[in-house]
Amino acid sequence: MDPVVLGEILAVLLFVVSIGTLMAGYPVAFTLGGTSVIFAGVGWLVGAFNPSFFATLAPRYFGIMQSEVLVAVPLFILMGTILERTNIAVALLTTMGQCFGPLRGGLAVAVVVVGGLLAASTGVVGATVVTMGLISLPAMLRAGYDPRLASGTICAAGTLGQIIPPSTILIFVADFLQGANAEAQMRKGNFAPDPVSVSDLFAGALIPGLMLVGLYILWIVAVANVRPTAAPALRMTEAERAGLWGRILSSLIPPLVLILAVLGSILGGIATPTESASVGAMGAVLLAAARGELTFGRLMEAAESTLKTTSMVFVILFGASLFSLVFRTLGGELLIEETLHALPGGRFAAILAAMSTMFVLGFFLDTFEIIFIVVPLTAPALLMLDVDPLWLGVMIGVNLQTSFLTPPFGFALFYLRGVAPREVTTGAIYRGALPFVGLQILALVLLWEFPSLATWLPRVLFK
Repeated sequence: MDPVVLGEILAVLLFVVSIGTLMAGYPVAFTLGGTSVIFAGVGWLVGAFNPSFFATLAPRYFGIMQSEVLVAVPLFILMGTILERTNIAVALLTTMGQCFGPLRGGLAVAVVVVGGLLAASTGVVGATVVTMGLISLPAMLRAGYDPRLASGTICAAGTLGQIIPPSTILIFVADFLQGANAEAQMRKGNFAPDPVSVSDLFAGALIPGLMLVGLYILWIVAVANVRPTAAPALRMTEAERAGLWGRILSSLIPPLVLILAVLGSILGGIATPTESASVGAMGAVLLAAARGELTFGRLMEAAESTLKTTSMVFVILFGASLFSLVFRTLGGELLIEETLHALPGGRFAAILAAMSTMFVLGFFLDTFEIIFIVVPLTAPALLMLDVDPLWLGVMIGVNLQTSFLTPPFGFALFYLRGVAPREVTTGAIYRGALPFVGLQILALVLLWEFPSLATWLPRVLFK
């Protein structure tokens, strides 16, 4: 058989076997690296793979470790981890709940507002969901909220950190799109393409992120009006009303100052994402110290947690780099490009196929796994069809956010299940998340129909 055809067959099998092994629960980095080495060996035996291509791995790994853009990842993780160990989220949830609680559906609205604020200041999905699950879920249940609406609201609000900047997900998406766009433009004869920076993607994701907040709130208000018993108003005592606005201001000012320092410096063109990440990390330390919540033990815990999370992400990235190298060398990338370009319907069908694949994989795989496997393989083919890379990056970000909410392996659902009372069943949590998955799909449709939602702000700020 022709070695080219054999290579394409092996590339497809490599993808299928890797996904199946990941679903079986094996470690991500070693699964991607191990299966890639095995299929590279088979490809070498049948003449479809040249092992000399492994020589390009070392420069790639050194390039990853020396990337100034990716330095922002551990800094943003450290910022979020330190804030996770303060009582900022507790103060926000308490005061916002008292502010909106007297309104029908107000407690759920407060959860969404706090989720958006925490997303822009910490971006830690697990910590946000757990904190709101411990504080807000019991309060909502005592107020008579439908457990499905309460749990779905908490899970959805917690995942906003994946799309509202500063998001580590967007940093990796921007890094992949930068390389894919440069490659696609060079193949088309454009040797000076416009760069796709992290700042661009942060600015592009801001409006869609706020749009999701608005959609969640509109859904909650609609449910509260159609089914008043599902989201009743909260009755407050005179003691709770006394000094409420002062408490609101004192709880809002710290995260708003941090958000202004980090996002404001990026969107204002004052600092790069890496520089603003260092400001954010130091700001989180100073904020915790000012609140009297910074101890040496907590600082060491935050540093250790940051080290573990960062190491996990980059080890997965190393394994994914090996997977991408073997898959491309076997001819898989060309096969994907030809398949997407040959679909009836042209660019529309190609984008739909790529987005549908990511959405379906989100039922079974983690966000980082999808980014490191699917994005490098599909992005070059889509960009060859003159797809705007900035718009594509935001679409990918919103799409991947659903992976935290889709059963059976949505991580936000697991986080909430771990802290939810026994009377809130797993089925109620799953059913409660489904309407919010539908809202995220609606957001994707709106982004598709109105690309300026993602492209307008970056062009105003940076062009």
